[in-house]
Amino acid sequence: MTPPPTLQELIDIVRQDAGSDQPLDQLVVAAAAAAQLEETTDALLGHFVDRCRRDGRSWTEISNALGVTKQAVHKRFAPALAAHIAAATTSPTFERFTDRARHVVAVSQQVATSLGAEGVGPEHLLLGLFAEPAGIAGRALAAMNVSEDGVRAALASRQASARDSQASGGGTGSSPPAADSDAASAAPGFTSDGKRALRDALTEALNFGHNYIGTEHLLLGLYRNTESVATWILLEAGALEATARAHVTDMLRGLTPRK
Repeated sequence: MTPPPTLQELIDIVRQDAGSDQPLDQLVVAAAAAAQLEETTDALLGHFVDRCRRDGRSWTEISNALGVTKQAVHKRFAPALAAHIAAATTSPTFERFTDRARHVVAVSQQVATSLGAEGVGPEHLLLGLFAEPAGIAGRALAAMNVSEDGVRAALASRQASARDSQASGGGTGSSPPAADSDAASAAPGFTSDGKRALRDALTEALNFGHNYIGTEHLLLGLYRNTESVATWILLEAGALEATARAHVTDMLRGLTPRK
């Protein structure tokens, strides 16, 4: 194996790139170099972790090979793997989704259409979770006293505030033009935040070491985008991420079939 650069070699490179003898100037260049090295090493390990997963290796085998805990491997590589898988597909794919999770996605598309949204966002996925009350997410939401009516009311209130703000700012406040019948009958696509929610659900599944995406992963994934409407509604309802995760984890411990 070709040896990596030594510390002294890296110091010399930083001094040369800095073009200055001032320690602060060199520190700035050193920080940038360290960040690039960290990104490269993470990408290198991530590449081979992904190969191991594709080869059918378990997270336990991977963590043993790296000499770290399975939890540490999940935390470090699951988001990168999820992003890699998402980048490999041009549109959201649902092969990994359970029947209940697919039903949630289908309902979220219907919700988005009924609300006149241009695409499916995290808030529509949140409403879709109520279509599966027996799923883990539905049960977790019920345990946190989050109801479909409450979510709809909070969403309507937020949309009304946005319209008022637009009107006061000189916006027209008019509704978007109606789509033609063919477009209206087609299932809406996902917004950028909606696609992120699906990717974050995959990240949650990988974190748990699951090879499927269930309603519980969809729910926990919503918390990852702290700027989304769905997250705002959940937190305003007092449904904290830690509480949701505790409910999900407890339910998973007592389950054999996938939910």
